[in-house]
Amino acid sequence: MGTLIDSHFLAFTALITIGYQFLFFVVTALLKFDKVTDFAGSTNFIIIAVLTLVIKGSWYFRQIILTLFVGIWGFRLALFLLFRILQWGEDRRFDEMRNNLARLAIFWIFQAVWVWAVSLPVTLVNASDRNPFLHVVDIIGWIMWALGFIVEGTADQQKLNFKRSSENRGKWCNVGLWKYSRHPNYFGEILLWWGIFVASTPVLEGAEWLVIIGPIFLTLLLLFVSGIPLLEDSADKKFGNVDGYRIYKKRTSPLIPLLPSVYGNLPAWFKTAFLFEFPFYSRSLPQEENW
Repeated sequence: MGTLIDSHFLAFTALITIGYQFLFFVVTALLKFDKVTDFAGSTNFIIIAVLTLVIKGSWYFRQIILTLFVGIWGFRLALFLLFRILQWGEDRRFDEMRNNLARLAIFWIFQAVWVWAVSLPVTLVNASDRNPFLHVVDIIGWIMWALGFIVEGTADQQKLNFKRSSENRGKWCNVGLWKYSRHPNYFGEILLWWGIFVASTPVLEGAEWLVIIGPIFLTLLLLFVSGIPLLEDSADKKFGNVDGYRIYKKRTSPLIPLLPSVYGNLPAWFKTAFLFEFPFYSRSLPQEENW
């Protein structure tokens, strides 16, 4: 089948994403119902991947694999986040947005940009007429995706199990993968999307390499905007005066999993330069001498 609107599906996927997110924005704005927010984001990735694969109709092995990867990731995350929010109640991110239409609209616009941009590697692969033989980078990308998917899924389940236990009420999660990273789920998500980009590179030519903005955008988003900064700020306000938490934060990597005995002994400049331990991650942490 032929392509729609443009040969790389860029305008087509943008329109699909805008329409899909606008639909959920209307539901949220009119009904004050924000439990489907994350579900809307995750499923949008699946819609883009499947539609571009089917409409192009090439059915190359690389296209099928990457579309399958996005589908598996999106399906797991959508169900996990939906069940979690239905269990826990309202999404506190929207406490200051529910009655502010402008702020709510900005959130949904940002979510649409996130979905469209991060999907770019798969969009370009599915739109391409090129089908080179499998490269080493394909395998590397698939391995990165698999590792990232396992890490993200395992970390999500470990934290959910931790919070379900009444014994852990009022505590921070420091079990399983959370012993080695303060945000292992984000590490997994970043790794798997970089894996999808790496696996897309055999078909990219010229300006198509700009799809690297997808994993870059995701990485910057989680490191500096709506991911780690918000959760660090929240945890510091809750547990900042607890000695055990301060020790945990000092000895545990913010993103890349490392042994606490290794990370805790690294110099501060090294942590900041190479392991993303930025000072603003501790801006809400009560200051103590020698901290």
